Amino acid sequence: MRVEIWADVVCPWCYLGKRHFERALEGFQHRDQVEVVYRAFQLDPSFPQGETVDVADMLAEKYGMTRAEAVEKNREMEQRAAAAGLEYRLEGRRAGNTLDAHRLVHLAGRRGVQGVVVEALFKAYFTDGRPVFDRDTLVDIVAEAGLDPAEAREVLASGEFASEVDAEQRAARDIGANGVPFFVIDRRYGVSGAQPTETFAQVLDQAWADANA
Repeated sequence: MRVEIWADVVCPWCYLGKRHFERALEGFQHRDQVEVVYRAFQLDPSFPQGETVDVADMLAEKYGMTRAEAVEKNREMEQRAAAAGLEYRLEGRRAGNTLDAHRLVHLAGRRGVQGVVVEALFKAYFTDGRPVFDRDTLVDIVAEAGLDPAEAREVLASGEFASEVDAEQRAARDIGANGVPFFVIDRRYGVSGAQPTETFAQVLDQAWADANA
C-alpha cells in the first residue's frame, strides 16, 4: 500500500498531521507493507527566492487580522503541537520560498532517506528556528539527516528536481488538494488536513480491507 503525503516544510498543520499519521501507522497491523512518499506542495510558490517575511505579519495581512491576533494564533498552534509531542517555537519565525527544500526532499527520495530528511526539515524550522530558505543551512540540515552535502550543494546549484516539484504541485491540483497536508492512499482514498490519529487508523484499515477483499 502506498501513502502519498503532499506537504510544505513550513506548514505547521503538515508537521502535526505527519505526527498523527505516524502514530496511526505504528498501530497498523500491516505497517511493514506501507510505502510512504512525500510530495511537494508550496504554500506560496510565487514568493521571491532569497526573501523572507515575518510569519505573524504575513498571517495578519493574509487573513485580515491584527498582528497581535496573529501572534495569538501562533500560540494556539504551539499548544496543539505540544499536545502531539511536538515543540513549536513560532515567535519570530519567518516564511519564504521552499522550492530548494523540496528539491532536496526529492534527492532524499532517490537516496532512500526521504522520511528522515523531511522530519529533519520540519524540526529544523519549527523547533530549532533554523532558516530553511538559506542554502548553506539547508545543506547542513540534510547532511545531518544522511545526505551527502556535496551532492546536496550540486543539486541546489544546478536547478535539478525543480520540474519534479512543479509536477507534484500540478498533481495536487488535479486530485483536488487545494491545501495541505493532504494524504492519498493508493490513489483511491484522500484525507485532508491534520486529522486525529484515530481517523488515519480507520482509513488505513479500510483501504487495506478493500485492497485485499
